[in-house]
Amino acid sequence: MEICVAGLGIIGGSLCLSLKRGGIFCHGYNRSSGALEYALSNGVISAAAEDFSKYGVVFVAMPPEAALAFICSANFKKGAIVADICGVKRYMRAGITRGDIRYVGCHPMAGKEVSGISAASESLFDGADMIAAVDGDTDADALRQIKRLCKLMGFGRFVECSAETHDKKIAYTSQLAHVVSNAYVKDGNLKSCLGFTGGSFQDMTRIAGVDENVWASLYLKNADNLVSCIDSLTRSLSEVRAALQSGDRQGLVNLLKQGREIFESGAFSLDDDKINITPLNN
Repeated sequence: MEICVAGLGIIGGSLCLSLKRGGIFCHGYNRSSGALEYALSNGVISAAAEDFSKYGVVFVAMPPEAALAFICSANFKKGAIVADICGVKRYMRAGITRGDIRYVGCHPMAGKEVSGISAASESLFDGADMIAAVDGDTDADALRQIKRLCKLMGFGRFVECSAETHDKKIAYTSQLAHVVSNAYVKDGNLKSCLGFTGGSFQDMTRIAGVDENVWASLYLKNADNLVSCIDSLTRSLSEVRAALQSGDRQGLVNLLKQGREIFESGAFSLDDDKINITPLNN
């Protein structure tokens, strides 16, 4: 089966390299020539894609608007498996209506705070989770083939859920973290921190510098879920602020204890019986 990766940034390049490590050589496509030339000259891909109708599987590693436009307009082989890797799934699912392809909405839980194909790595996905947003229209065989390729790429788990569940969870686990990191560096203190930064500061600021155009698009397409997360965080911060302002030591201790106990209670568990997690590293 011939595979094409459309979009040769860090994620698309890592898809190619991880598949190459597993013995599958991909063709590649990119909207600008620079990344394509890099991919060819550095062996990330074996050839440039010219005719999309020849591929049995096409991974689309582009921002949501570009990915949707590409999937809706490209001349794919009838019955081809087309999988996007965008960070929002309701938007993609609602926009893809063509019936001549087998669409699978995916989202790899891996990345770096840098971008571009030069940062791609064959080991980026090792042990990571791959989410597949599935519904009644998702082709079972296409899903099995994507799962098989994910195992070959080194993913540790394959997570199946609805597009709605994906977007709700991602608002909390990814998008809120990026919003907080970006907001954290805006108070004017960043430049005067030399000699005072440890692991906690580095953890908080690591993702503050990501591409604003990419993330603004993701935020807006998941605004309802992200606003809810921001509201919840704001309430929690307001409680801490009130305890500090009033000098309420016991109230502050109680708030901090509550957070510690919630974290220590095993927060990473399933609360939705419609989420299916399959280990891939067995």
